[in-house]
Amino acid sequence: MKKNFVLFITLILLSSCVGASTSGVFGSGVSIALDPRTLGTQIDDSIMKKSLQARLGLANKKYLIKLSVKVLDGRIFLGGKVDEHEEKLKITKMAWETKGARSVKNNIAIKKKFSFKNTALDILITSQLRTALILNDNVKAANFSIDTISQKTYIFGIAHDENEKKEIIQEAKQIVDLKELVSSILMVSDLSRQRE
Repeated sequence: MKKNFVLFITLILLSSCVGASTSGVFGSGVSIALDPRTLGTQIDDSIMKKSLQARLGLANKKYLIKLSVKVLDGRIFLGGKVDEHEEKLKITKMAWETKGARSVKNNIAIKKKFSFKNTALDILITSQLRTALILNDNVKAANFSIDTISQKTYIFGIAHDENEKKEIIQEAKQIVDLKELVSSILMVSDLSRQRE
């Protein structure tokens, strides 16, 4: 009887240890033990997420409710809805300026609609610049996001060196209908962690 009681207590104690870390860095359902990232990377990602959310909240409290932010291995994923295209670009810029950001995927939808003519021209400008960057051997086009609104083009990304940054700006100046270029290009040397 005494052996059964000891065995029963031991089983209860062991079962209480299992699943203690199921809340993880991202909240319920994500286990730290099953996450392929190192614990340090998980902590860095959590800090980046909280930092960006705090900055978004300071910019406009509605962003805390209307936007979702996820960070995986320094890659930031944004979702939600905003009223103006300029807000989306401002949020993208803030995400790129987050220390440690390796990339930004912005899936924020815009409520406001634009005229067909302006939208078509903006798409044409973006497409021309994207094609020019892809064809330029000195530029890694996949590292850059391009967005155009009312013939004003925004470029966000990470350049490997100053020459790559200059090439991107030079390519943008060749686009005929482009009225203004706003570049937010970070250098690899500015990142808190670099690819090996």
